[in-house]
Amino acid sequence: MTSSGHLVIMLSSFLSLFLLLLALINIFLTQWWTPTRLQKLLDRQGIKGPCYRLFHGNNKQISDMKNEAISRPKSLSHDLFALVQPHYKLWAKIYGKIYLQWYGTEPQLVIFEPELCKEILNNKDRVFLQVQPKGFMRNILGNGLGFVEGEHWEKLRKVANHAFHGESLKNMIPDMVASVEMMLQRWKNHEGKEIEVYQEFRLLTSEAISRTAFGSSYLEGKNIFDMLNKLCSLLFKNSYKIRLPGISKLFKTSDEIEGDKVEKEIRNCILEIVKKREKEAGTEKEDNFGSDFLGLLLKAHHDADDGSKISVDDIIDQCRQIYFAGQETTNGLLAWTVLLLALHPDWQEEARKEALQLSGKQNPNPAGIAKLKTMSMIINEALRLYPPVVQLVRRTGRQVRLGKLIVPANVQLVIPTVAFHYDPEIWGQDAQLFKPERFSEGLAKATKDNMAAFLPFGMGPRICMGFNFATTKAKIALSMILQRHSFTLSPGYVHSPLHFLTVRPQHGVQVILHSL
Repeated sequence: MTSSGHLVIMLSSFLSLFLLLLALINIFLTQWWTPTRLQKLLDRQGIKGPCYRLFHGNNKQISDMKNEAISRPKSLSHDLFALVQPHYKLWAKIYGKIYLQWYGTEPQLVIFEPELCKEILNNKDRVFLQVQPKGFMRNILGNGLGFVEGEHWEKLRKVANHAFHGESLKNMIPDMVASVEMMLQRWKNHEGKEIEVYQEFRLLTSEAISRTAFGSSYLEGKNIFDMLNKLCSLLFKNSYKIRLPGISKLFKTSDEIEGDKVEKEIRNCILEIVKKREKEAGTEKEDNFGSDFLGLLLKAHHDADDGSKISVDDIIDQCRQIYFAGQETTNGLLAWTVLLLALHPDWQEEARKEALQLSGKQNPNPAGIAKLKTMSMIINEALRLYPPVVQLVRRTGRQVRLGKLIVPANVQLVIPTVAFHYDPEIWGQDAQLFKPERFSEGLAKATKDNMAAFLPFGMGPRICMGFNFATTKAKIALSMILQRHSFTLSPGYVHSPLHFLTVRPQHGVQVILHSL
């Protein structure tokens, strides 16, 4: 071998060793040095927490506690906090109302102080940013409204506000009613029999979203809903698994390969729906894309003003967020509300009287829906006991003062929604009980003017864009059910709330249906 050949081999070996050394230094910094330094920095400010452990942080402890809580026999109580977030309940007792935990190498300050949480969510100085989705979560939600910032967020929010509020929301009501009528037609065969309402409401909300947001039928969107559900299962399976930095870029697991494949299929399905609408609009004057959510997105995409224009990727990401979030939130809200009304026939009868008084046997109309006070109280109490989202997470965009703390950049701030919803200092010693009368004088009185104590859809400028859409849909469905049926809890019901992105009944909600 020539001397130049030896030189090439030596340089190649040196480069390999150098790259290996860089990788080891990177692992040392990310896995030990940075977490240890941050833990000491916060410790000096009085912030304690469970010890950071190499690679997985506190993930294994959290996973073990959650699995143990799931496996315990459960009574028909509503202590959701202990069931879905046992680690928060335990560590808050040990370490106080602000403590540090670790999701892998990512530091998370868990904050039980309502005023600090209010400051974070109102975000007046725009320093508390959205946490960007990774892995399977990104496969599900993409880079939609819930994650973008600045001007990009303002453009997308403007479209969403137009689609899901005011006159646009009123125009959706006939399609919502039609979707409920289809469900109730199926229920005619269940007189005196058990029916599992969680899956029924899954079909209902899927149909309603397809009709109202995309001007299509459930069958057209069914494939998308099924694929999103598959991605949810992959996310749930891998929630607390941590991989070494860099490894996931070089080698993907079979679940990650499957997740990427499904995500690509979802994009293609939505793109087909988008192209179909564009083709239909092209045959009419002035590119009439329609006034539903998809139509408004397309108008923004074709806007001549670059300041208002959005991309095709924006359209796809916004659509899949609505497909997923629109279904999950309302589906769970309806199922938990039916459970609570089955357990409390007095409130079921009160809600029925109100629905019949306002609409008789007629389907609800916008004026009647706005007057459903008892129904609003019941829905708020259901959202308090079983909020769809169990926590809100932000990250510090730079070093920031929060209360008396100096929090470094890129620290996640966790707001434990469920903890506030069950706090006896705010709601009283009966916080675990179903008492809709808490909301008889409005939200401010119910929370003692502490609005950060009730966060089913968040608060501040980033409040969930679809909260009016979800609650309107729920009021329509519940009113129409109560006009026609009464229901009691089935002996086969097993109470097992599960945190699966949202809070869902692990074994469904079974009730016995009776026609009026």
